[in-house]
Amino acid sequence: MLDPQAQALLDLMKKRGVTPTHELWPVEARQVYRDRRFYTQPEPPAVASIRDLFIPGPAGDIPLRVYRPVGSNETQTLGGLVYYHGGGWVIGDLDTHDTLCRELANAAGCGVVAVDYRLGPEHRFPAAVHDVEAATRWVFANAGDLKLDPRRIAVGGDSAGGNLAAVVCLLLRDAPDSEAVLPAFQLLIYPSTDMRARSPSHTENGQGYLLTSDTINYFQDHYADVSQRTQWQASPLLAPSHANLPPALVLTAGFDPLRDEGLAYANALSGAGVPCQYVCFGRQIHGFVPMGRVMDESRTAVNLCADALRRALD
Repeated sequence: MLDPQAQALLDLMKKRGVTPTHELWPVEARQVYRDRRFYTQPEPPAVASIRDLFIPGPAGDIPLRVYRPVGSNETQTLGGLVYYHGGGWVIGDLDTHDTLCRELANAAGCGVVAVDYRLGPEHRFPAAVHDVEAATRWVFANAGDLKLDPRRIAVGGDSAGGNLAAVVCLLLRDAPDSEAVLPAFQLLIYPSTDMRARSPSHTENGQGYLLTSDTINYFQDHYADVSQRTQWQASPLLAPSHANLPPALVLTAGFDPLRDEGLAYANALSGAGVPCQYVCFGRQIHGFVPMGRVMDESRTAVNLCADALRRALD
């Protein structure tokens, strides 16, 4: 059974005639996604501090937003989370995930560095991968100035951001300096892990649950050529090995087309000997985690993620 609060949201969107994402131009879709947070997300909680900054990237400056949790001070060294927002590699930004980053910082007691990577179709694959790798490396290199402990830095993201978090861990594991830059943990919230979209959940949940097959095709077409989608940098489930990666929490939703590929990735990690927790919110839809204004289970999920982060970064 679909969660009644999720069903109520879907019914309201249908009643109001909300245009599906795949019927909008990317610029329009980004604004709609940005505006939707005012209806579905809680009020942003206070944090100790927020700082916006720009760092050098492979094709220009990358915007970051740095959060310090309530109860911390600027001289205290904390564990940290480098967070990549969701949005199909096409929509989303620092503002769409501002409340979630604040919630995770406060509940986990860690610093959060949110990354505003380049989006398609203006900047296609692998531009986003290059940006998030560069930003993550920058956080490790500047951990002292950020008052973060480089031994306690996690990466995470939702949907496309979860894809990028998984890819970054694979890239950094295989890097010559992996001992210095490999994250301590990966938080993968309903991640996209296999762009072939062949798993049964794509058929079962492909229509009617917010993220549809049409929208997935729209995102993929704007992000990567068909010939690129089986590269592990686009589909981390297809990596030759998942051994020696950071411990993980993989969270999925039962009525999500991406459900099965999230489970498959958790199984790949476990099968390779990587400590991995897997939790499926069986009655939920894709994208539910930030929606604490309209769904109680969203707050439960945020607290679960924060608890896993806190324990991993202790």
